[in-house]
Amino acid sequence: MNKKLLLLLTVFMPIILGWNNVSAQISLTGQLRPRAEYRDGYGTLEPKTSKPAGFVSQRARLVFNYKSSRVIFQTSIQDVRVWGQDASSISNADGNKLFLHEAWAELVLSNKKDTSFKKPPVDYLGLKIGRQELVYDDERLLGGFDWQQQGRRHDAVVLKMLDKGFQVDLGAAYNQNTDAVNYNGTYYTPANVPATIKDSKGNLVNTPAGFIPLLNTAGISSKTGSPGFSNPPSSNAASQDYKAFQYLYAAKTFHQTKISGLFFADQFGKYVLDSVKNTAGTDVGYVYGRRFNQTGLNTRYTTGLMLVSPLGNKSPFGISTAFYYQGGHDRDGLSLSAYTSTLALSYQQKLFRFTPGWDYLSGNDAFSTSTTNHRFDPLYGTPHKFWGFMDYFYAGSSSPAGGLSDAYFKIKYLSLNKRFNAGLDYHCFALAQNQKNVAGDAIKKYLGSELDLVGNYSLNKFTMVEAGFCVMAAAQSMEYAKNLTPLSAHLNNVWSYLQINIRPDFFSK
Repeated sequence: MNKKLLLLLTVFMPIILGWNNVSAQISLTGQLRPRAEYRDGYGTLEPKTSKPAGFVSQRARLVFNYKSSRVIFQTSIQDVRVWGQDASSISNADGNKLFLHEAWAELVLSNKKDTSFKKPPVDYLGLKIGRQELVYDDERLLGGFDWQQQGRRHDAVVLKMLDKGFQVDLGAAYNQNTDAVNYNGTYYTPANVPATIKDSKGNLVNTPAGFIPLLNTAGISSKTGSPGFSNPPSSNAASQDYKAFQYLYAAKTFHQTKISGLFFADQFGKYVLDSVKNTAGTDVGYVYGRRFNQTGLNTRYTTGLMLVSPLGNKSPFGISTAFYYQGGHDRDGLSLSAYTSTLALSYQQKLFRFTPGWDYLSGNDAFSTSTTNHRFDPLYGTPHKFWGFMDYFYAGSSSPAGGLSDAYFKIKYLSLNKRFNAGLDYHCFALAQNQKNVAGDAIKKYLGSELDLVGNYSLNKFTMVEAGFCVMAAAQSMEYAKNLTPLSAHLNNVWSYLQINIRPDFFSK
């Protein structure tokens, strides 16, 4: 166990156990989630020169929660690593991936369920401050991305209101790299930038301050979607993190029907393409990248509605639909006009649920001369849930410049004792807009089909075992969509995993 985590347990466990005897509003839960994977084309097509890979990754998490009539407080410490990435005996200089996943407090400003509040104006009013997950609706645009071992969280403040079936949340965040006294301005370098990078001659050099290096010498545009930046931070395949955001979320529940609306504005630091000269002996090389030392921000806004409802009273049919528009300017300052839509119908028959649906995310037409970016970015959601479990799209492995059309059919089985469930999903992927091949001709829009088979079994109330097997049967167009050299990759790819999720509640009998 990590020495820091062991120290925290040693110091705080006796205190927590003592408090628990007095108050039932204190909880301490844990999670250990090792996942073994076999990858032969996960995230992108497997190059013909590559071989399959196997590994085990793991998340260990400890969550402490305290709740009283006036405040809710939660911290979540987690360690994420791959088995064997550290030697069996490490030195004090070796790093680790122990970090704070959550640390927030929610000040209860009003609560009608608590008689100590006199004449509360609404059912509930609270102010949540600190590092936290933002999870709304089906997590299409804002989600915790729990599939990813490191998850997703934000340093933010959220004002939360509940009243008579209405929910209204108003949130904001502001990012900065350092609080150093000699820091000049509020420029933000929006990535987990490596300490060193190789120059154009292959020599190792310290990464310049305020700089996101390129892995090649080409400028990168969100309109073309070409990869190239070292360690981009967003799991939605974007090249830079936000400087700030503000959002308003409102929802109303009518019996089993829920309608919700979102307005989300995020701002990105402006940059210039720059190079830094590096002299190493007789070599004169350059480091190319983006330098974030410009005044002003590029502001993007995303807004839309979602509806989830059964089709009639006690009907086995249901509908889920949404539409979101994206405007303003993208991360690179280009004018932005993009949208996404989704429509899904469900039918519940005893132990089975059948769900046909269609997702559409707009993109750029390679034959258009427009300077406006039409490529929709699904913000900070949980893409693993929607566009195939093999994560070919919007999940950190680049998204197609031409957008995406995903027609799917899902079957879900839930056993009578509810200890076992299984799902079989089929996706038919296609480009939303025309793209070119190396000869300048239009490629076929059909990208390929994916089949995902996943099963879950509950060993006990703390332990869940999950296994999955997925197949991607790609068309030649997928190579262009993934920015691969034509005829360089295998078109039939597979991925499988076995995961055990252990979530003990230390105060539960």
